[in-house]
Amino acid sequence: MGWDGFLLLWCAGWGAVALVGAARSLAGVTKAQRTVRLTGRIREVGEPRHGASRIGGIPLVVDYPDPDSGRPVTVTDDEGRGESVTAAWAGREIGVSHPRGRPREFRFTDAPERPVRGLAGPAAALFAAYAGLVALAAVRWAGPWALVGGAGPWALSGLWHLPGAVRDRRGKRERLAAMDAVPGRIVAVFRDVRIDPDDGSTLTTRTPVVAFTTRDGTAVTAHCTAHLADPAGARGRAVTVHHTPADPAEFTLDPAADRRSWGWDTAVHVIAVVLLAATAGAGAVLLLR
Repeated sequence: MGWDGFLLLWCAGWGAVALVGAARSLAGVTKAQRTVRLTGRIREVGEPRHGASRIGGIPLVVDYPDPDSGRPVTVTDDEGRGESVTAAWAGREIGVSHPRGRPREFRFTDAPERPVRGLAGPAAALFAAYAGLVALAAVRWAGPWALVGGAGPWALSGLWHLPGAVRDRRGKRERLAAMDAVPGRIVAVFRDVRIDPDDGSTLTTRTPVVAFTTRDGTAVTAHCTAHLADPAGARGRAVTVHHTPADPAEFTLDPAADRRSWGWDTAVHVIAVVLLAATAGAGAVLLLR
């Protein structure tokens, strides 16, 4: 079988996966659609366990309504379920989900989640089929088709999202200027070890945990993943926390560094759009010759 046949099989296979996934979504039987998604409220925040995993490292007691009876349910997460709740305080709303009919298999997420249709998998399969079509066009006709088909859609997508990225950066700068500065302390350092299955190497990730109290008296415990030197030995260190008054989960230890980082993010976005557009344009010029 030549490259043409292989690429045709690739496109047909991933196209079939996308069609099956879309059909399952229409039938309402995807895993995402069979997941019950609720809004819970943190009742208590436990003491972070120094040296524990960041998954479930902040013990929580959460209340949420039973979807069938409407009665309040109280659950405790001291084993680590779902995504890490990276910022916790009494009264904060978080997401609680579980498979339909299996409430004991609950999972927490950092924020309430909206119902979804389970189209992430079919979309990924459709992208794989499209990549195969681009490669097939390049093999059958000319290499410039790969430039146009590969870079063109990414350039359009980047251009579509650029105004939103600029607005988001502007909003972040405004919120940064209005942040409150309060004293905090690193109360624990989480430690996660991952072993690479290929070469057996070990990767250790350390996540400091900061505790601070807002001006209105809300006691916050949160992961601190940036702008902290020597995170392994940071336990007990006093820090200054700058947080948004409306949402203590949005905080930083170094506002100046965040401001520079956001500026670079926008610049990189613009440069990427320009490079992708230039690549697609070069491919189009080559095709027209």
